[in-house]
Amino acid sequence: MNGRTALIFGVSGQDGSYMAELLRSKGYRVIGTSRNPQILRQRLMGQCWDAVELVEVDLRSTEAIAELISRVEPDEIYNFAAFSTGSGMYDQPVAIGDVNGLAVARILDAVQDSPKAIRFCQASSSEMFGAAGVSPQNEATAFAPRSPYGAAKLFAHNLIGISRQRHGTFACSAILFNHESPRRATDFVTRKITHAAAAIHMGTAVDLVLGDLEARRDWGHAQDVVDAMWRMLQAAHADDYVVATGQTHSVAELCKIAFDHVGLDWTRHVRTDATLKRVPDSIQLVGDATRAKEKLGWAPSITFEVMIKEMVDADLFDMQSISASKGFIK
Repeated sequence: MNGRTALIFGVSGQDGSYMAELLRSKGYRVIGTSRNPQILRQRLMGQCWDAVELVEVDLRSTEAIAELISRVEPDEIYNFAAFSTGSGMYDQPVAIGDVNGLAVARILDAVQDSPKAIRFCQASSSEMFGAAGVSPQNEATAFAPRSPYGAAKLFAHNLIGISRQRHGTFACSAILFNHESPRRATDFVTRKITHAAAAIHMGTAVDLVLGDLEARRDWGHAQDVVDAMWRMLQAAHADDYVVATGQTHSVAELCKIAFDHVGLDWTRHVRTDATLKRVPDSIQLVGDATRAKEKLGWAPSITFEVMIKEMVDADLFDMQSISASKGFIK
C-alpha cells in the first residue's frame, strides 16, 4: 500500500472499473460507489476486486455525499457516475441534469468543505463541444453542446473551473473523447459491431444493421483514458485536459477490422438503415491532446486496430464460454 486512498464514483462502469484496477496496481486503498454493491460484487467475483471496498450512495443527496467523503477521507476522487451517452444522450433530461451536473456540484461542495486537501478529477466529455466551429478541438475551443448530456457535462465542467478559482480546489476536468474497451455496453456502436462479428462467426447471427457507415470518431481505449486522469491528479497544478488520440476512424473501418479478425467479409453481413442515421456533425469532433502530452507526459498506448481486435476476442470468449456451459462445445 502507498498510504493513499481513492474514492471512485461510478466504479462499476467501463472507466470506473479500469481506474480501480490501475489504482490497486499502484497500491491505493480503493473505495467505489455503485447503485447496487451486492449485485456488482457477485458479478465481479473471481476478478481482482476483493480489495475494492464497495459502498452505496445516493448522488441526489448532498448530505449522503458529504457524509461518505467525510468518513472515507480520500486523497483523490474520480467521478465517472453519469448517464452514459450512446442512445441515451437525449432521454430523461431532468435525470441527466441531476446526475451528470448537480451531483458534481454536491461532490465539489463536500471537497471544498473538507478539512483535508482532496484532489478531484471529473470525467467530462467531448459532447460539450457539440457543434464546435473548429476542428480539432482543444481546451480553448468554445463549447456548443447539442444534447442534454453535453449540456449537463458542461455545467459540471464550468463548476470545476469556478471551484479552482474561488476556493483553490485541486479539481481537474478530463475532456474525454470516445473511448472503448471489451467492457463497453452493447448499446454503443463499437461493441454492437464487435459483438455482431463474433456472433456471426459463431453462427448465432447472420447480419448487422447500422446507420451511417461513413461517420467518423476519435476512438481511444479506456485504459489510456484512466491513465491520463490519474496523471492529472499527480501534477503540481490542477488544470483541464483534452484526452484524445487525435485520429479519426469511420464506422466502416471499424467493421472491416472486426470482421476481418474472424475471417469474414464485412460487406456480406452489414447493411444500412437510413432511419438509424444521426444528424451529421457540421464539424468533425477530433481532439488535440497536446496539453496532456506536454504537461503530463501522456500519450495513447493502445491503437485503434488492437482495441477492436481485443473487443472481438472478448466477445468470442464470452460466447464460447456460454456455449460450452450449455454443452454445445465438447
